[in-house]
Parts: sequence; C-alpha cells; structure tokens
Amino acid sequence: MQMQTNTMNHLATVAQTMSSREIADLVESRHDKVKQSIERLATRGVIGLPPMGEYLDSLNRKALEYRIEKRDSYVIVAQLSPEFTARLVDRWQELEERQTQPNLPDFSNPAAAARAWADALEAQQSAQQEVRRLQDVCSTISRQLAAGLTIPEFCRQLNGVNIRQAQIHLAAKGYLRRVPGGFQACSKYRDTWFAQRLAECELLAPRPYVILTEKGARNLYALYLKNGLPMKQTWDGRYTHDLFGETLQ
Repeated sequence: MQMQTNTMNHLATVAQTMSSREIADLVESRHDKVKQSIERLATRGVIGLPPMGEYLDSLNRKALEYRIEKRDSYVIVAQLSPEFTARLVDRWQELEERQTQPNLPDFSNPAAAARAWADALEAQQSAQQEVRRLQDVCSTISRQLAAGLTIPEFCRQLNGVNIRQAQIHLAAKGYLRRVPGGFQACSKYRDTWFAQRLAECELLAPRPYVILTEKGARNLYALYLKNGLPMKQTWDGRYTHDLFGETLQ
C-alpha cells in the first residue's frame, strides 16, 4: 500500500510540471533558446525561475532542463510563439488525464458511473473553453503584431517605450536612415523588416516614412524584450505588451 501511495504521489508530481524540452517541441524551437527565454522572463520577475531536472540527451549524456508549472508555461509560450498555445492546452489535458487514469470509478455502481461521466463532461467543456479563450488571445496578438503599422504606432503598444525617440534610435543602430522629411529603411532591412511609403501633401514635398512588415513587427518586439529600444525615464521596468498587462504584471 505504501509503494502504491508513493507511485501515485510521483505521478501527481510529474503531471503538475512540463519540461522546457517539451515546450521547445511544442513551439518548434531549439531547447537552448527556450531556456534563454525562461531565464529572461525570470530575471524580469515575470515568472519564478523553475527548478532544474536532469535527462539523458541523444548521446546518453546528462543534461539539464527546466520543470515548469502550468501557469508559467502559458506565459512562456505566449512570449515565444503564441500561435502554439492551443497545442499547450492539449498537452496539459493529456498530462492531467494521465494523472487521473489510475483512479477509475466503480462502473458497477450506477451512481459512481454517473458522477464520473458528469465530471468527465465538465472537464472536457472546461478544456474546450480554455482552448477557445487562448485562441482568442493568440488571434489578438497576431492582429496587433500584423504588418502595416508605423514604428511609433507599434511602439505605442509596448509599456515604457519612448515613442518620439524610437525611430531616431533605430537610425543610430543602422536599421533606418534619416532623410529630409522623415526616415527610410537601410538597404539590409528594406522589404524584410520595413516597407517604404510616401505621405502625400498638396503644399509640401512628399514625406518618406516606413511601415513594419510582419517579420519587422516580430523582430522589433524581440528588440524590445532585449532592452533594445529607447525607454522613458518614468518607465516602471516592466516589459509588457498591452495585451499581457494583466498576465505579466
């Protein structure tokens, strides 16, 4: 009986965490990149630094992975690749179902069977609602990171960025160059990060400006997370997207 209890406790512990390797597989990313993202989020206080565990790599060598709780896994995936959040929900459901499988109800008892059916239906409905909610979150992120925004418009969504200095800063770093009346993309980033536009005005010469491509929006957001954009003096030190305010603060 004691051995059975220990086994059940072990199963519960496994089901309550997910490894950083599993998350890397889910979002189709390298494990070391996922670990770096976890460490950056922990440094900023967005999540606690998860405990480490050992595993054997493909060459049978000991290596380390993070063991991540459910709430933190959603934050990590939302930062890495929000479009894969539904996969994460499915994976958690699979882990939690494994935890409950040893405790099968007595199907010879109609009352116990009915309760088990009701519990399973409620869990399924709850999981479906969670998938829909997270898919809505992912869709909102995708819209807000969509192509077509100017740099100031995009930076307005990010907590703490000095919007007036953003393009000047990017020009100093070699992403843009200043020209009379506005900014142009440097050749390396033209048509990859930025698309060039002209603002027409009847009384003045056309004003050049740039808009972000989808790749440019994602890379600019990555710069933001790496402290690569100019910040206001009043910035509170938190890297938050307006959509993530409630989750990450």
